[in-house]
Amino acid sequence: MNETDKKVHFVSLGCPKNLVDSEIMLGSLMGDGYSVSENPEEAHTVIVNTCGFIEDSKKESIQKIIEMGELKEKGHLKKLVVAGCLTQRYKDELVEGLPEADLFVGSGAFQNIADILKNPGLDENGQVNKKFFHLPTYLQEESTPRMNSQPSHRAYLKISEGCKKRCAFCAIPHIRGNLQSRSLDAVVAEAKLLVAGGVKELIVISHDFTDYGWDLKRKDAERTESPYTLLKRLSEESGAQWIRLLYLYPDGVGPDVVQLIKEKQNLLPYFDMPLQHINNEVLKRMNRRITREEIVECLDNIRSEIPEAVIRTQFIVGFPGETEEEFAELMAFVQEQNFDRVGCFQYSPEENTKAGTMPDQVDEATKKRRHDSLMEMQQTLSRKKQQAMIGRTLDVVVEGVSEETDLLLQGRTDMQAPDIDGIIYINEGQAEIGQIVKVEVTDAHDYDLVGRII
Repeated sequence: MNETDKKVHFVSLGCPKNLVDSEIMLGSLMGDGYSVSENPEEAHTVIVNTCGFIEDSKKESIQKIIEMGELKEKGHLKKLVVAGCLTQRYKDELVEGLPEADLFVGSGAFQNIADILKNPGLDENGQVNKKFFHLPTYLQEESTPRMNSQPSHRAYLKISEGCKKRCAFCAIPHIRGNLQSRSLDAVVAEAKLLVAGGVKELIVISHDFTDYGWDLKRKDAERTESPYTLLKRLSEESGAQWIRLLYLYPDGVGPDVVQLIKEKQNLLPYFDMPLQHINNEVLKRMNRRITREEIVECLDNIRSEIPEAVIRTQFIVGFPGETEEEFAELMAFVQEQNFDRVGCFQYSPEENTKAGTMPDQVDEATKKRRHDSLMEMQQTLSRKKQQAMIGRTLDVVVEGVSEETDLLLQGRTDMQAPDIDGIIYINEGQAEIGQIVKVEVTDAHDYDLVGRII
């Protein structure tokens, strides 16, 4: 293979967990002599790492594959590889329906991408093999190569794969399999390696942080893996200045975890908890295995112990059987709780999920109306919260020159996660990318802030 044949372009769709898989593929290919092309038209191979979680993400993945297929037809690239969750979930349908793709790599085989590209082998018919599927989950090992694709001052740290919960609306266990936690030592070792390479902010990701270690303890009661022990060791041993947690379910955010976050300065008081709903009957139908009363108790504990805590959540509207009264209860709850960040999804029925076959499916117009009503109310709440930030001095990590104008810098406060929350524009003062500085907030918009370095 000549140098031109080893130019690869990545399209990574979906969540940060999928991005880490792309980074593992990137690490494998870089170790085999590949180089990355920012422009797909200059690449020999394009790898589309797909998302198959909900309907909109599936459509985006298919559209991107078709778009790359058109480049291939024009002769701009030679090989198109489709990987990720959508591939794992619909392997037979995709292979038949996307003849422009050369290789299909499932979520349990992507780590072998360099070997697959080098020698795909032959299938049972003597044709070049196009399909590479193993068990749905690949659990990252200490020796797994990975190339961080984020700015050098931040990185995602994946601690587990799969999920033990069986929420009625979610296909993740079907796509990614049951919960598999990495060992405590392996996670801490990777965290140290990332920090040694310049990372200041570790963003801990999984399908459910609060279930970390459950599977290991189930096999061996002597194991020490737990959310608490992981957080404690990351805080004390990684060297990271900021440690941010994503995907905490309220049933596992106990007083011990809250107290630890309160005590450790590098554990950011940022609680990303997808609640999905608040009405007890809807929660029961969703198989969330938690009640309104338990959710409120969890939120009250966080706020009493850490008044400055940021709470981000998301809800699903239009779940099968959701009545106007149940939706009204959700609206009142969001108003009452005054969350810092709220996301909202319109329920979409998914194959191989319990909710997909439930009676009383809600019509699309009603789902959209409820979504728009909730988000309109949240925008008003957010605007007031943002205005209250004016005059405060916050820690900000500088991300670089603003995407809006090269006359400004932009960054994120410790209350803003990358790509899902807003940013802060810095209109006075200078700092290096990755530097954490003190910024006084001078103005506020619905989701973004403006400030000056002091």
